[in-house]
Amino acid sequence: MADEEYSVVIEGLTRRFGKFVAVDHLDLTVRKGEVFGFLGPNGAGKSTTIRMLCGLLTPSAGKAIVAGYDVARSPEMVRQRLGYMSQKFSLYGDLTVMENIRLFAGLYSVSPRDLVARIQWVLEMANLKGRENLITATLPGGWKQRLALGCAVLHRPPVVFLDEPTSGVDPIARRQFWELIHQMAGEGVTVFVTTHYMEEAEYCNRLALIYRGSMVALGTPSELKEKSTQGELLLVECDRLGEALELLRNVPGVLDAAVFGSALHLVVEDAQSEQARIQDKLRSESIVLKRIQKIRPSLEDVFVSLTTSQSRTREQRA
Repeated sequence: MADEEYSVVIEGLTRRFGKFVAVDHLDLTVRKGEVFGFLGPNGAGKSTTIRMLCGLLTPSAGKAIVAGYDVARSPEMVRQRLGYMSQKFSLYGDLTVMENIRLFAGLYSVSPRDLVARIQWVLEMANLKGRENLITATLPGGWKQRLALGCAVLHRPPVVFLDEPTSGVDPIARRQFWELIHQMAGEGVTVFVTTHYMEEAEYCNRLALIYRGSMVALGTPSELKEKSTQGELLLVECDRLGEALELLRNVPGVLDAAVFGSALHLVVEDAQSEQARIQDKLRSESIVLKRIQKIRPSLEDVFVSLTTSQSRTREQRA
């Protein structure tokens, strides 16, 4: 493995807060020009990992190399070579669009020779040309996020960390934001993004699923959906959903069951042979079955399956 192929190399990265382990011996590599997703629920350790990789938080153990520099030994060198956008809006709401851009250009030491071109790039990218004098706080959410991204990459860093960048924006703005991410990756920028939106994870080249500070799976979205769910998946639509869930969890051959919207997803050993048994069980309790069919697992199915399995393992060890 040649290190020059990778923008991020993590070995045994750990962060403790007292007795609480927020990130637990994480091992990971991210290639140059890759859109890498960090997927997990709130409190999983995603933001803590990002803060360590940005040199904002000292690891308790392990090692991380970002853009060729050790984050523990050379945090300032690392920060000069990355862009960072936090999950909370990071610009100054009482400044104008142009004032924010110029402020961040100064903070990132953008040279006077490049300043005009970089300002124009941000304005075009954020669709804010002609709106330079608007107060930033008055901008719609999607415009704010694009402006924040533009300010974070004014200095053209080779690595960009985006910590839940689309929280609170509408689906159209979220899709446009991801188009910008892929444009940057196409230019060779490594984009490391955290999210808890399952549909966003589909846009990433590879994903790490994080749960309680540990990585539970790693791969492309397709690989995770193909390999990480044991058994086959059945969609069950019926009335009295809560009762049906408890009932079907105890049916032999049903490995797992969960509510997904207005239906149930059942992980079973064999979809074809289990359908009749499930129908009979529901009928015995006078629960009306509307539809039952085999489906392909979504990333949400994979994540629920893996995290449920890990929780059970931890309970058994306790």
